[in-house]
Amino acid sequence: MSDARSVFDPELRGALAVVGGVFPPTITPELIGFMRQSYASAPRAQLLAGRAIDIVDFVIPGPAGEMDASMISPTDAQRDSGAVYLLHSGGMMFGDRFSGLDDALDWVLDLGIKVVTIEYRLAPEHPHPAPFDDCYVGLVWMVEHAGALGILPGRIVVGGASAGGGLAAAVTLAARDRKGPAIRGQLLDYPMLDDRPTPSTGMFDGIGVWDRVSNETGWAALLGDAAEVSPYAAPARAKDLGGLPPAFIDVGAAEIFRDESVDYARRIWAAGGEAELHVWPGAFHACDIFAPHAGVSRRMIAARREWLRRMLVD
Repeated sequence: MSDARSVFDPELRGALAVVGGVFPPTITPELIGFMRQSYASAPRAQLLAGRAIDIVDFVIPGPAGEMDASMISPTDAQRDSGAVYLLHSGGMMFGDRFSGLDDALDWVLDLGIKVVTIEYRLAPEHPHPAPFDDCYVGLVWMVEHAGALGILPGRIVVGGASAGGGLAAAVTLAARDRKGPAIRGQLLDYPMLDDRPTPSTGMFDGIGVWDRVSNETGWAALLGDAAEVSPYAAPARAKDLGGLPPAFIDVGAAEIFRDESVDYARRIWAAGGEAELHVWPGAFHACDIFAPHAGVSRRMIAARREWLRRMLVD
């Protein structure tokens, strides 16, 4: 391939010039501080503007102290509903519980569900298992308090995008292994699953969003000097993907996570499980967040919402 940019959807190519000012394609350790500022969530008032939703903040006990968490609900909620336990993106190194949340706010309005999201500890200051431990403990707390939160305990989806998708997959594995909370489904949006290189890992150096070097930076921050890599850090390393709840996995065809996402779905099928897989032509990583009005982004958003409807509402 003479120019990897040629694989991007034409409508998305122009968006990349704008995206690069906020989320550069190549993230090195020196850029972590910058990313913690540039990828921080919008002010609360901006998130809520024009939306009939309520956000309730609370503090929950975590494995290393208290953790901040929030529940997002329709303003006029009259009854218990299904919910998404949503883990934020940010390469394991940055982001907060409201980063990339616009689509989830629309789930609350359109589907009448709730979203619970937490602040997990970030690498490299807190390598694995800290982020995973926080996320698993948060899920257990949410399920134990489902009645008080107005959540139907049998209708909880664990989800996330990018790093959050990897954490969602890890939490789902742990719930199975530990005979923990029952999970209705796992929503894995272009998930960060495998610390090992794949063919697609090396295809997008210096272009798009989250290239090979960024990925190496994220995994090095998360894993530190670990001698072995746990499947709760890199879910693709799990030897058995049987006995998991239904998965929705979507990924861009023009991003480094393509091959590991496809392989994860294939292995779920091989183990007798259910996975709905979408590989979106010409889509770069997280294009639905950075260019939500592009045609392929709208199709991604619609497919995801329809799957959530089936899992949590119908």
